[in-house]
Amino acid sequence: MRSVDEQLAKVIAAAVRPAPVRVAISESQGLLCAEEVVAERALPGFDQAAVDGYAVRSVDVQAAAEEPVQLPVVGEIPAGSRQPRRLQPGQAVRVATGAPLPTLADAVVPVGYTDGHAAKVTVQRPVPSAAYVRRTGEDVQTGDVAVRRGATIGAAQVGLLAAVGRNKVLVHPRPRVSVISIGEELVDVDRTPGQGQVYDVNSYALAAAARDAGAEVSRVGIQSADPRRMREVVEGRLLLSEIVVIAGGVGGVIGDEVRAALADLGDVDPTRVAMHPGSVQGFGRLGPDAVPTFLLPANPMSALVVFEVLVRPLIRAALGKRNPYRRAVSARLLSPLTSTKGRRGYLRGQLLRDADNGEYLVQPLGISGSHLLASLAEANCLIMVEEDVTDVAVGEEVMVSFLAQKS
Repeated sequence: MRSVDEQLAKVIAAAVRPAPVRVAISESQGLLCAEEVVAERALPGFDQAAVDGYAVRSVDVQAAAEEPVQLPVVGEIPAGSRQPRRLQPGQAVRVATGAPLPTLADAVVPVGYTDGHAAKVTVQRPVPSAAYVRRTGEDVQTGDVAVRRGATIGAAQVGLLAAVGRNKVLVHPRPRVSVISIGEELVDVDRTPGQGQVYDVNSYALAAAARDAGAEVSRVGIQSADPRRMREVVEGRLLLSEIVVIAGGVGGVIGDEVRAALADLGDVDPTRVAMHPGSVQGFGRLGPDAVPTFLLPANPMSALVVFEVLVRPLIRAALGKRNPYRRAVSARLLSPLTSTKGRRGYLRGQLLRDADNGEYLVQPLGISGSHLLASLAEANCLIMVEEDVTDVAVGEEVMVSFLAQKS
Protein backbone atom coordinates (compact mmCIF):
# COMPACT_ATOMS: atom_id res chain seq x y z
CA MET A 1 0.00 0.00 0.00
CA ARG A 2 1.41 3.37 -1.03
CA SER A 3 1.43 6.31 1.40
CA VAL A 4 -0.51 9.48 0.63
CA ASP A 5 2.71 11.48 0.42
CA GLU A 6 4.23 9.02 -2.07
CA GLN A 7 1.09 9.08 -4.21
CA LEU A 8 0.90 12.86 -4.05
CA ALA A 9 4.55 13.20 -5.11
CA LYS A 10 3.83 10.92 -8.08
CA VAL A 11 0.79 12.98 -9.03
CA ILE A 12 2.47 16.41 -8.72
CA ALA A 13 5.41 15.20 -10.80
CA ALA A 14 2.94 14.64 -13.64
CA ALA A 15 1.67 18.23 -13.69
CA VAL A 16 1.34 19.59 -17.22
CA ARG A 17 1.18 23.35 -17.47
CA PRO A 18 -0.57 24.50 -20.66
CA ALA A 19 1.40 26.81 -22.93
CA PRO A 20 0.76 30.53 -22.22
CA VAL A 21 -1.94 32.22 -24.27
CA ARG A 22 -2.86 35.83 -24.87
CA VAL A 23 -6.35 36.72 -23.68
CA ALA A 24 -8.48 39.82 -23.26
CA ILE A 25 -7.88 41.40 -19.86
CA SER A 26 -11.56 40.84 -19.04
CA GLU A 27 -10.88 37.08 -19.29
CA SER A 28 -7.63 37.09 -17.31
CA GLN A 29 -8.94 37.30 -13.75
CA GLY A 30 -7.69 34.51 -11.49
CA LEU A 31 -4.92 33.44 -13.87
CA LEU A 32 -1.16 33.83 -13.52
CA CYS A 33 0.50 36.49 -15.63
CA ALA A 34 3.04 34.93 -18.02
CA GLU A 35 4.88 38.12 -18.99
CA GLU A 36 6.37 41.27 -17.53
CA VAL A 37 3.87 43.96 -18.45
CA VAL A 38 5.94 47.12 -18.96
CA ALA A 39 4.19 50.48 -18.96
CA GLU A 40 4.72 52.30 -22.25
CA ARG A 41 3.42 55.53 -20.80
CA ALA A 42 3.27 57.18 -17.41
CA LEU A 43 0.27 56.85 -15.15
CA PRO A 44 -1.20 59.42 -14.77
CA GLY A 45 -0.13 60.63 -18.19
CA PHE A 46 -0.41 64.31 -17.22
CA ASP A 47 -0.73 66.49 -14.12
CA GLN A 48 -4.40 66.39 -13.17
CA ALA A 49 -6.73 67.71 -10.51
CA ALA A 50 -7.44 65.26 -7.69
CA VAL A 51 -10.56 67.19 -6.57
CA ASP A 52 -13.03 69.70 -7.91
CA GLY A 53 -11.63 73.15 -7.25
CA TYR A 54 -9.40 75.90 -8.63
CA ALA A 55 -5.99 75.44 -10.24
CA VAL A 56 -3.58 78.04 -8.89
CA ARG A 57 0.03 78.86 -8.28
CA SER A 58 0.48 77.92 -4.63
CA VAL A 59 2.54 81.08 -4.04
CA ASP A 60 -0.51 83.19 -4.97
CA VAL A 61 -2.65 81.78 -2.12
CA GLN A 62 -0.14 81.62 0.73
CA ALA A 63 -1.41 84.88 2.18
CA ALA A 64 -4.78 83.18 2.80
CA ALA A 65 -3.26 81.88 6.02
CA GLU A 66 -3.70 85.46 7.36
CA GLU A 67 -6.72 86.73 5.43
CA PRO A 68 -8.80 85.59 2.40
CA VAL A 69 -7.25 86.05 -1.03
CA GLN A 70 -9.28 86.93 -4.12
CA LEU A 71 -8.24 85.70 -7.59
CA PRO A 72 -9.94 86.25 -10.94
CA VAL A 73 -11.27 83.03 -12.48
CA VAL A 74 -10.15 83.06 -16.11
CA GLY A 75 -11.72 79.87 -17.35
CA GLU A 76 -12.87 76.34 -16.62
CA ILE A 77 -11.31 72.97 -17.54
CA PRO A 78 -13.57 69.90 -17.49
CA ALA A 79 -12.29 66.33 -17.21
CA GLY A 80 -11.26 65.08 -20.63
CA SER A 81 -10.38 68.54 -21.98
CA ARG A 82 -7.74 68.46 -24.71
CA GLN A 83 -7.35 72.23 -25.01
CA PRO A 84 -4.06 73.51 -23.50
CA ARG A 85 -4.44 76.37 -21.05
CA ARG A 86 -1.87 78.67 -19.47
CA LEU A 87 -2.27 80.22 -16.06
CA GLN A 88 -0.86 83.70 -15.44
CA PRO A 89 0.40 84.84 -12.00
CA GLY A 90 -2.46 85.92 -9.74
CA GLN A 91 -5.12 83.96 -11.64
CA ALA A 92 -7.23 80.83 -11.02
CA VAL A 93 -8.90 78.32 -13.34
CA ARG A 94 -11.91 76.25 -12.27
CA VAL A 95 -11.07 72.52 -12.70
CA ALA A 96 -13.02 69.29 -12.34
CA THR A 97 -11.61 66.11 -10.81
CA GLY A 98 -9.36 64.46 -13.41
CA ALA A 99 -8.98 67.61 -15.49
CA PRO A 100 -5.49 68.49 -16.80
CA LEU A 101 -3.84 71.35 -14.95
CA PRO A 102 -3.05 74.51 -16.89
CA THR A 103 0.59 75.39 -17.41
CA LEU A 104 2.22 77.11 -14.38
CA ALA A 105 -0.42 75.78 -11.96
CA ASP A 106 1.17 73.65 -9.25
CA ALA A 107 -1.76 73.11 -6.87
CA VAL A 108 -5.55 72.86 -6.65
CA VAL A 109 -7.61 74.67 -4.03
CA PRO A 110 -10.64 72.50 -3.19
CA VAL A 111 -14.03 74.15 -3.63
CA GLY A 112 -14.59 73.76 0.10
CA TYR A 113 -11.68 76.12 0.79
CA THR A 114 -13.35 78.89 -1.24
CA ASP A 115 -16.63 80.76 -1.70
CA GLY A 116 -17.13 78.88 -4.99
CA HIS A 117 -17.53 82.02 -7.05
CA ALA A 118 -17.37 81.60 -10.83
CA ALA A 119 -15.85 85.00 -11.75
CA LYS A 120 -13.71 86.00 -8.78
CA VAL A 121 -13.00 83.35 -6.20
CA THR A 122 -12.20 84.06 -2.58
CA VAL A 123 -9.65 81.58 -1.24
CA GLN A 124 -9.99 81.14 2.50
CA ARG A 125 -7.18 78.63 3.15
CA PRO A 126 -3.70 78.27 1.58
CA VAL A 127 -2.46 75.08 -0.08
CA PRO A 128 1.15 73.97 -0.57
CA SER A 129 2.71 73.12 -3.92
CA ALA A 130 1.42 69.80 -5.35
CA ALA A 131 -1.65 69.84 -3.08
CA TYR A 132 -4.62 67.96 -4.56
CA VAL A 133 -2.69 67.20 -7.73
CA ARG A 134 -2.04 63.80 -9.30
CA ARG A 135 1.43 64.20 -10.73
CA THR A 136 2.54 62.72 -14.05
CA GLY A 137 3.94 59.22 -13.39
CA GLU A 138 3.01 59.33 -9.70
CA ASP A 139 1.52 55.84 -9.94
CA VAL A 140 3.59 54.25 -12.73
CA GLN A 141 6.56 55.64 -14.65
CA THR A 142 7.26 54.83 -18.28
CA GLY A 143 9.30 51.61 -18.32
CA ASP A 144 8.06 50.42 -14.92
CA VAL A 145 6.74 46.86 -14.61
CA ALA A 146 3.00 47.27 -14.05
CA VAL A 147 2.18 43.56 -13.57
CA ARG A 148 4.94 41.04 -12.92
CA ARG A 149 5.33 37.59 -14.41
CA GLY A 150 3.89 35.04 -12.00
CA ALA A 151 1.48 37.47 -10.34
CA THR A 152 -2.12 36.34 -9.90
CA ILE A 153 -4.33 38.66 -11.88
CA GLY A 154 -7.08 40.05 -9.66
CA ALA A 155 -9.39 43.03 -9.93
CA ALA A 156 -6.58 45.52 -9.16
CA GLN A 157 -4.28 43.98 -11.78
CA VAL A 158 -7.05 44.06 -14.40
CA GLY A 159 -7.59 47.72 -13.59
CA LEU A 160 -3.85 48.44 -13.82
CA LEU A 161 -3.62 46.66 -17.17
CA ALA A 162 -6.45 48.83 -18.46
CA ALA A 163 -4.81 51.95 -16.98
CA VAL A 164 -1.57 51.37 -18.90
CA GLY A 165 -3.49 50.73 -22.12
CA ARG A 166 -3.29 46.95 -22.38
CA ASN A 167 -6.36 45.18 -23.76
CA LYS A 168 -4.71 41.75 -23.80
CA VAL A 169 -2.19 39.95 -21.60
CA LEU A 170 -0.20 36.72 -21.78
CA VAL A 171 -1.38 34.27 -19.11
CA HIS A 172 -1.02 30.68 -18.03
CA PRO A 173 -4.46 29.31 -19.01
CA ARG A 174 -6.67 27.12 -16.89
CA PRO A 175 -5.86 23.42 -17.30
CA ARG A 176 -8.62 21.55 -19.10
CA VAL A 177 -10.19 18.77 -17.04
CA SER A 178 -12.56 16.13 -18.40
CA VAL A 179 -14.83 14.30 -15.94
CA ILE A 180 -16.36 10.92 -16.85
CA SER A 181 -18.72 8.71 -14.83
CA ILE A 182 -18.95 4.93 -15.27
CA GLY A 183 -21.60 2.60 -13.86
CA GLU A 184 -24.47 0.57 -15.23
CA GLU A 185 -26.55 1.75 -12.27
CA LEU A 186 -26.25 5.44 -13.16
CA VAL A 187 -28.87 7.69 -14.72
CA ASP A 188 -28.65 11.41 -15.38
CA VAL A 189 -30.51 13.84 -13.17
CA ASP A 190 -33.13 14.58 -15.84
CA ARG A 191 -34.40 10.97 -15.69
CA THR A 192 -36.26 9.03 -13.01
CA PRO A 193 -34.15 6.18 -11.55
CA GLY A 194 -35.59 2.70 -11.94
CA GLN A 195 -35.15 -0.25 -9.61
CA GLY A 196 -31.49 -0.47 -8.60
CA GLN A 197 -30.55 2.78 -10.33
CA VAL A 198 -29.10 5.96 -8.82
CA TYR A 199 -28.42 9.45 -10.06
CA ASP A 200 -25.01 10.29 -11.48
CA VAL A 201 -23.63 12.42 -8.69
CA ASN A 202 -19.94 12.12 -9.47
CA SER A 203 -19.72 13.86 -12.82
CA TYR A 204 -21.57 16.90 -11.45
CA ALA A 205 -19.78 17.05 -8.08
CA LEU A 206 -16.30 16.43 -9.47
CA ALA A 207 -16.80 18.90 -12.32
CA ALA A 208 -17.81 21.53 -9.74
CA ALA A 209 -14.75 20.69 -7.62
CA ALA A 210 -12.46 21.01 -10.64
CA ARG A 211 -14.02 24.34 -11.54
CA ASP A 212 -13.58 25.54 -7.97
CA ALA A 213 -9.89 24.59 -8.19
CA GLY A 214 -9.51 26.84 -11.23
CA ALA A 215 -9.84 24.40 -14.13
CA GLU A 216 -11.72 24.70 -17.40
CA VAL A 217 -14.08 21.73 -17.11
CA SER A 218 -15.81 19.41 -19.55
CA ARG A 219 -18.39 17.22 -17.82
CA VAL A 220 -18.54 14.27 -20.20
CA GLY A 221 -21.14 12.56 -18.01
CA ILE A 222 -22.13 8.87 -17.97
CA GLN A 223 -20.24 6.57 -20.33
CA SER A 224 -20.54 2.87 -21.02
CA ALA A 225 -17.92 0.50 -19.65
CA ASP A 226 -17.89 -1.29 -23.01
CA PRO A 227 -14.13 -1.54 -23.78
CA ARG A 228 -14.31 -0.22 -27.32
CA ARG A 229 -16.59 2.68 -26.47
CA MET A 230 -14.60 3.51 -23.33
CA ARG A 231 -11.34 3.61 -25.24
CA GLU A 232 -12.82 5.89 -27.90
CA VAL A 233 -14.22 8.34 -25.35
CA VAL A 234 -11.06 8.53 -23.25
CA GLU A 235 -8.78 8.77 -26.28
CA GLY A 236 -10.85 11.70 -27.53
CA ARG A 237 -10.70 13.45 -24.18
CA LEU A 238 -6.92 13.01 -23.94
CA LEU A 239 -6.56 15.24 -27.00
CA LEU A 240 -8.58 17.99 -25.31
CA SER A 241 -7.45 17.77 -21.69
CA GLU A 242 -4.53 18.27 -19.35
CA ILE A 243 -6.24 16.05 -16.75
CA VAL A 244 -8.83 13.27 -17.09
CA VAL A 245 -10.91 12.07 -14.13
CA ILE A 246 -12.89 8.81 -14.39
CA ALA A 247 -15.23 8.09 -11.48
CA GLY A 248 -16.45 4.54 -10.87
CA GLY A 249 -13.67 3.01 -12.95
CA VAL A 250 -11.70 1.42 -10.15
CA GLY A 251 -12.10 -1.79 -8.17
CA GLY A 252 -13.95 -5.02 -8.98
CA VAL A 253 -14.91 -6.23 -12.44
CA ILE A 254 -15.58 -2.68 -13.72
CA GLY A 255 -12.09 -1.61 -12.70
CA ASP A 256 -10.53 -4.53 -14.54
CA GLU A 257 -12.57 -3.78 -17.66
CA VAL A 258 -11.66 -0.08 -17.61
CA ARG A 259 -7.94 -0.74 -17.20
CA ALA A 260 -8.05 -3.33 -19.98
CA ALA A 261 -9.84 -0.87 -22.27
CA LEU A 262 -7.20 1.79 -21.59
CA ALA A 263 -4.17 -0.50 -21.73
CA ASP A 264 -3.24 0.57 -25.27
CA LEU A 265 -3.20 4.23 -24.18
CA GLY A 266 -0.80 3.79 -21.26
CA ASP A 267 -0.54 2.33 -17.80
CA VAL A 268 -2.95 3.17 -14.99
CA ASP A 269 -1.62 1.99 -11.64
CA PRO A 270 -4.46 0.70 -9.40
CA THR A 271 -2.32 0.86 -6.26
CA ARG A 272 -4.14 1.18 -2.95
CA VAL A 273 -3.30 4.37 -1.10
CA ALA A 274 -3.06 4.45 2.69
CA MET A 275 -5.95 6.89 3.21
CA HIS A 276 -9.60 6.73 4.10
CA PRO A 277 -12.03 7.22 2.62
CA GLY A 278 -10.92 6.48 -0.95
CA SER A 279 -8.14 3.95 -0.54
CA VAL A 280 -9.06 2.14 -3.76
CA GLN A 281 -8.04 4.41 -6.63
CA GLY A 282 -5.86 4.56 -9.72
CA PHE A 283 -3.50 6.97 -11.41
CA GLY A 284 -1.50 6.94 -14.62
CA ARG A 285 -0.44 8.94 -17.67
CA LEU A 286 -2.20 8.16 -20.93
CA GLY A 287 -1.85 9.06 -24.58
CA PRO A 288 1.06 10.51 -26.54
CA ASP A 289 1.08 13.58 -24.27
CA ALA A 290 1.16 11.50 -21.06
CA VAL A 291 -2.01 13.14 -19.72
CA PRO A 292 -2.50 12.56 -15.97
CA THR A 293 -5.55 10.29 -15.59
CA PHE A 294 -7.32 9.38 -12.35
CA LEU A 295 -9.61 6.46 -11.53
CA LEU A 296 -11.73 7.45 -8.54
CA PRO A 297 -14.15 5.46 -6.38
CA ALA A 298 -17.81 5.18 -7.36
CA ASN A 299 -18.86 6.44 -3.93
CA PRO A 300 -19.36 10.23 -4.32
CA MET A 301 -18.14 11.04 -0.82
CA SER A 302 -14.94 9.02 -1.31
CA ALA A 303 -14.45 10.40 -4.82
CA LEU A 304 -14.67 13.99 -3.58
CA VAL A 305 -12.16 13.36 -0.79
CA VAL A 306 -9.67 11.74 -3.18
CA PHE A 307 -10.20 14.66 -5.55
CA GLU A 308 -9.52 17.14 -2.75
CA VAL A 309 -6.37 15.36 -1.58
CA LEU A 310 -4.80 14.43 -4.93
CA VAL A 311 -6.52 15.96 -7.97
CA ARG A 312 -6.98 19.50 -6.72
CA PRO A 313 -3.26 20.02 -5.95
CA LEU A 314 -2.46 18.82 -9.48
CA ILE A 315 -4.83 21.40 -10.96
CA ARG A 316 -3.31 24.13 -8.81
CA ALA A 317 0.21 23.06 -9.82
CA ALA A 318 -0.84 23.10 -13.49
CA LEU A 319 -2.07 26.67 -12.95
CA GLY A 320 1.45 27.53 -11.83
CA LYS A 321 0.61 28.14 -8.17
CA ARG A 322 3.71 28.15 -5.98
CA ASN A 323 1.81 26.39 -3.20
CA PRO A 324 -0.87 24.10 -4.66
CA TYR A 325 -2.18 22.95 -1.28
CA ARG A 326 -5.01 24.16 0.91
CA ARG A 327 -4.21 26.11 4.04
CA ALA A 328 -3.93 23.87 7.13
CA VAL A 329 -4.14 24.87 10.79
CA SER A 330 -4.11 23.19 14.18
CA ALA A 331 -7.48 22.95 15.94
CA ARG A 332 -8.79 21.57 19.21
CA LEU A 333 -11.27 18.69 18.88
CA LEU A 334 -14.78 19.21 20.26
CA SER A 335 -15.90 15.58 19.98
CA PRO A 336 -13.95 12.30 20.02
CA LEU A 337 -13.22 10.51 16.77
CA THR A 338 -11.74 7.26 15.55
CA SER A 339 -9.67 6.58 12.48
CA THR A 340 -8.57 3.47 10.59
CA LYS A 341 -5.20 2.13 11.66
CA GLY A 342 -2.51 2.29 9.01
CA ARG A 343 -4.36 4.85 6.88
CA ARG A 344 -4.36 8.64 6.99
CA GLY A 345 -7.87 9.81 7.76
CA TYR A 346 -9.54 12.71 5.99
CA LEU A 347 -12.65 13.24 8.06
CA ARG A 348 -15.33 15.87 7.62
CA GLY A 349 -15.42 18.70 10.12
CA GLN A 350 -16.86 22.10 10.98
CA LEU A 351 -14.08 24.55 11.82
CA LEU A 352 -14.90 27.25 14.36
CA ARG A 353 -12.99 30.11 15.99
CA ASP A 354 -13.09 30.91 19.69
CA ALA A 355 -14.22 34.53 19.94
CA ASP A 356 -12.24 35.13 23.13
CA ASN A 357 -8.78 33.78 22.33
CA GLY A 358 -8.90 33.17 18.55
CA GLU A 359 -8.19 29.45 18.98
CA TYR A 360 -9.42 27.13 16.23
CA LEU A 361 -11.96 24.47 17.28
CA VAL A 362 -13.27 21.64 15.12
CA GLN A 363 -16.44 19.56 15.36
CA PRO A 364 -16.33 16.20 13.52
CA LEU A 365 -19.29 15.56 11.19
CA GLY A 366 -20.78 12.28 9.92
CA ILE A 367 -17.85 10.16 11.06
CA SER A 368 -19.96 6.97 11.02
CA GLY A 369 -19.98 6.42 7.26
CA SER A 370 -17.97 7.27 4.14
CA HIS A 371 -21.20 7.41 2.11
CA LEU A 372 -22.61 10.43 3.97
CA LEU A 373 -22.40 13.09 1.27
CA ALA A 374 -24.66 15.49 3.20
CA SER A 375 -22.08 15.77 5.96
CA LEU A 376 -19.43 16.84 3.43
CA ALA A 377 -21.82 19.53 2.21
CA GLU A 378 -21.90 20.88 5.78
CA ALA A 379 -18.15 20.60 6.29
CA ASN A 380 -15.75 23.49 5.87
CA CYS A 381 -12.62 21.47 6.57
CA LEU A 382 -11.09 17.99 6.52
CA ILE A 383 -9.66 16.68 9.78
CA MET A 384 -6.38 14.92 9.04
CA VAL A 385 -5.52 11.98 11.30
CA GLU A 386 -2.12 10.34 10.80
CA GLU A 387 -1.73 6.65 10.00
CA ASP A 388 -0.51 5.63 13.45
CA VAL A 389 -3.44 7.27 15.29
CA THR A 390 -6.73 5.46 15.81
CA ASP A 391 -8.43 7.43 18.59
CA VAL A 392 -8.43 11.16 19.28
CA ALA A 393 -9.99 12.46 22.49
CA VAL A 394 -11.90 15.67 23.11
CA GLY A 395 -9.54 18.60 23.58
CA GLU A 396 -6.64 17.10 21.64
CA GLU A 397 -5.01 19.03 18.81
CA VAL A 398 -5.54 17.87 15.22
CA MET A 399 -4.52 19.32 11.88
CA VAL A 400 -7.33 20.48 9.62
CA SER A 401 -7.29 21.48 5.97
CA PHE A 402 -9.62 24.26 4.84
CA LEU A 403 -12.26 23.53 2.23
CA ALA A 404 -13.97 26.20 0.13
CA GLN A 405 -15.33 28.93 2.35
CA LYS A 406 -19.07 29.34 2.59
CA SER A 407 -20.45 32.72 1.59
